[in-house]
Formats: sequence, C-alpha cells, structure tokens
Amino acid sequence: MVAVGRPRRSCLAVPGSSLKMLDKAQGLPADQVFLDLEDAVAPLAKADARKNIVAALNDGDWAGKTRVVRVNDLTTPWTYRDVVEVVEGAGANLDCVMLPKVQSAAHVEWLDLTLTQIEKTLGLEVGRIGIEAQIENAAGLVNVDAIAAASPRVETIIFGPADFMASINMRSLVVGALIPDYPGDPYHYILMRILMAARMHDQQAIDGPFLQIRDVDGFREVAKRSAALGFDGKWVLHPGQIEAANEVYSPAQEDYDHAELILDAYQHYTSEAGGRLGAVMLGDEMIDEASRKMALVVAAKGRAAGLSRTSSFTPPA
Repeated sequence: MVAVGRPRRSCLAVPGSSLKMLDKAQGLPADQVFLDLEDAVAPLAKADARKNIVAALNDGDWAGKTRVVRVNDLTTPWTYRDVVEVVEGAGANLDCVMLPKVQSAAHVEWLDLTLTQIEKTLGLEVGRIGIEAQIENAAGLVNVDAIAAASPRVETIIFGPADFMASINMRSLVVGALIPDYPGDPYHYILMRILMAARMHDQQAIDGPFLQIRDVDGFREVAKRSAALGFDGKWVLHPGQIEAANEVYSPAQEDYDHAELILDAYQHYTSEAGGRLGAVMLGDEMIDEASRKMALVVAAKGRAAGLSRTSSFTPPA
C-alpha cells in the first residue's frame, strides 16, 4: 500500500549502533527517521545494531514520525538477517524498509517476497510495510523505471549521491554540492530521472545527503534545487539541517494561501451557482483545470506541513 501522503521533508539518518543517537532522534522534529544498519555501522557492530534498533522501535516514542530501517544491500552477507531480525522483532512498529544500492527490479522483488513471508508467518497485515529504494549507481539509474514498478510496496525512490558519484568516476570529493569546473548542475539529469520514475507510480522522490553538516546555508541552497523540481524531501545527517529541510520542502505561506484560494474559486465557478465556467479570472490571473491541478500539489504539501490558511475566498455578490 503506497502511502504517498507521508511527510518526508526531512529524513534523519540515525546509526543503529549508537544508543545515544537512537534516543535523541525520538525528540527531534524530523518527518522521517531511518535507523541505519548500512554505511553508518561497522561490520563488527551490525549484529548488535539490529538488537538496538528492534528495542528502539518497540520501546521508543516515535510519534509523528515515519519509522524506517535501512538494511544492507543485497551484495552483502548481512541483508537477509537484517530483514528477518528487524521485521520479526519490530514489524508492528515499522513503516518501511529502505534497500540501498538497488540495481534491478529483482532486488525489490526479493525484499517484497521476504516481507510477505514474514508478515504471513507473524500474522501482520500483508503489504503494510513499505519499501524505499535507493539509487546509488549507474545500473540503478538505468533500471529505475523497472525498480519503481517492481512492487506496490515501493513508497519512495531516493538518490544516493556519494556512491553514485564513485560509481560513474565523477571527479569530486564534495557530496551534494555543485562542481565548479562543470558549467551547470551535474545532478540535474539524475534527479529528473528519479523524479519521473517515482511520479509515474505515484511515489515520493527524496534527495540524498549534504555532507558538510555545519554549512546549513550550503545545505539550503542544494535543497532548493531538488525542491524546485518537485522532490518531496531530503536526507539530513545532523539535527542542524532538520529545520532547513522542513522549510525548503514546504510551500511558502503566501503560495499555500494562493493555492487554497485557487481551489476554492475554481470549485465555485465550475458549479451551478458559479455559472458552470471552465476558465475564469481570479484577480489578474486566469485559472482553469490545469491551474486546479497545480494548486492541488502546493495545497497538499502545505497541509502535510501543518500550514494554516490566512485568507479565504469570498464568492462575488
């Protein structure tokens, strides 16, 4: 069951090996937390990290947050134990499993089937646990359409910039920022490719991390680029990035008010009382069915962000 309405403006990475961070994350204003078993956890610490995550999901207070666990990728020996131990131990308190370095639809199909078997065995609702697919190399991007279509569980497609940069031999050690020697945005095609695949299946598109965690202004500028394209959120690696992400991926109050105004006005003018009109003027702006669709997007993002209207539509006398 795809939950495209889950807020994911800020997706906070939390190492499963750190009890301190697992505890602190519960009180932070991130829309989503993903408890990590992959890159943030050393190989020798992964078994204990699974136990930490199960305990944190079952005993912690994650109210208002989407709860996700990132398992290891399918080229490693840890993935199946990650899935089995976490879902058997805390499946009732888990919203999604994030699968990194997805290279083909078969990876998603494996996770879907494994989740289904565990859910049936434990008596959990089959299909409730979603999948987040992370694109981190050339194969994943080339196959992203098939990956997005591989399971109805898929809720998000995520860009993983660091591994992706390495996989295509990009000459940069700065993750997520523009490259001065390139006359443009080197990530634009990648982001748009991911966005098209996600939207084709009513899924969310999530931008990856910005590693310079103390440079909040830099984070904000990078986030604005993917937000402008239509991305739903971005990873945050430090509490200091959360507020910026929540702000950037929410509409401005003025835009939210205007979107709601368009929806109300169009509903009125297309009704019997409003004259059954298809295209009308709203102030100096012409609005029609296409305007309504655009306004729905902005209004939905504003509502998900908890914005309240500061203006209302009054039908002409």
